[in-house]
Amino acid sequence: MTALINRVFRLRPGEMGLVLTLGFLLLANSMARQISGIVAISNFLDTGGVNAFLLVLGVDYTLILLMGGLQSLIVDRVDRVRLMSGMSFVFALVFVVLRLLFTFRVPVSLNYAILYVVAEQQFIFFPLFFWVLANDIFDYTQAKRLFPVIAAWSFVGKLLGIGISYISPSLFANLAIPPEDVLMINVLIYLLAYVAIIFGLRKVKLRETVQKTETVRETLSEGWGFVKEVPAFRFLTIAILALAICDTIIEFRFLVVTDTAFQGAEAYQRFYSLYRLIATLIAFAVQSFLTSRLIDKINLKNSFVILPLVILAGAGTMIAFPGLITAVVAMIVLKLTRETVDESSKKSFQALVPEERRGRVSVFMDSYLPAIGTIFGCLVAGAIVVTGIRLHSTNYFYGYLGFVVLSAIVAVWAVLMLRKNYDSSLLNWRLKRRQRASSVLDGIEF
Repeated sequence: MTALINRVFRLRPGEMGLVLTLGFLLLANSMARQISGIVAISNFLDTGGVNAFLLVLGVDYTLILLMGGLQSLIVDRVDRVRLMSGMSFVFALVFVVLRLLFTFRVPVSLNYAILYVVAEQQFIFFPLFFWVLANDIFDYTQAKRLFPVIAAWSFVGKLLGIGISYISPSLFANLAIPPEDVLMINVLIYLLAYVAIIFGLRKVKLRETVQKTETVRETLSEGWGFVKEVPAFRFLTIAILALAICDTIIEFRFLVVTDTAFQGAEAYQRFYSLYRLIATLIAFAVQSFLTSRLIDKINLKNSFVILPLVILAGAGTMIAFPGLITAVVAMIVLKLTRETVDESSKKSFQALVPEERRGRVSVFMDSYLPAIGTIFGCLVAGAIVVTGIRLHSTNYFYGYLGFVVLSAIVAVWAVLMLRKNYDSSLLNWRLKRRQRASSVLDGIEF
């Protein structure tokens, strides 16, 4: 059985234990994030309204942008294992506080807005630090082969979180349990993740890196200087910004259409859970069996063009055939592509960055850029919505979907330029690194 598993998932001797430990961490965060996200969106749309979502999303990513300075200061200074364990414990405490807010009768819409903000922190910061750690453990060749397999565990966590979110309203009602007690499940999940890190990664030998004392400004300059000086990373930066704008506006349109079709928090929570279930099942199969092989087949530098083309096609379809079915299908295909091929490609690409600056470059690319793109997308969509309402128009959504088309075209151009400059960028002095003195798996105990 072990030999079969190793062959199917392309594991080599000694790698299974580490893959299982890292996979569980992604599973835990994904499960908790699904519970937070589904419960927050369903109840916030019911109490705050769909247009207010743009405001919450803008505030959320402004917070992420401000917190990025602190993250970039510590990511390359603190031991990666200690950083992951500390973050897991902090998330457990955060959900305890969130549960107390309901007890103290803080306004419900505010509570769910805060819960949504926390869910986005789970989505951004936990994976960010996780992949920095994973890139320190595996070399570039291993990363291309194993990252899709490890990432597939997040889909298992999503399935579990979706299942809990789907059954919790009726189950808790039958048991006379307050619906907000679902947050205590997240407390347990992060405590288990904390234990898994303490015992599963305690013998991992990470390479020593040169640590420098820097200000936030100097840290940001390091990340920006790297992407500016390496052409392939510079064009990837442009693509990330453009795609973040597209993602934000398409998701907003999806919420507008589906909120109209499914009235009430419980009905919407069931729909949203089923939607995520379908998307997750498809993505799990693709990530587990196709992503790694597809990237090898078409080459890493060519894989980045897939998501922009998918978004371009999806936005065009939503403009030509506005309605529930096209909105749901476009959203599923977008997230499927982003969370499989595109995500694995970016993480494998970041493995090229030397470990001494990898954390700061990752924070810049995975935190600052998506935050800036999302905020700009919220501003554009919000301005078009306000203008449309004042003009008493019912077709103003064509305006923000048209902006998605333009942004997707920019992303396609940026990716084509990345591809053109890929080979020459590999010779850039900023990508040079020291060689490992021993195997990354030496000294690991499970």
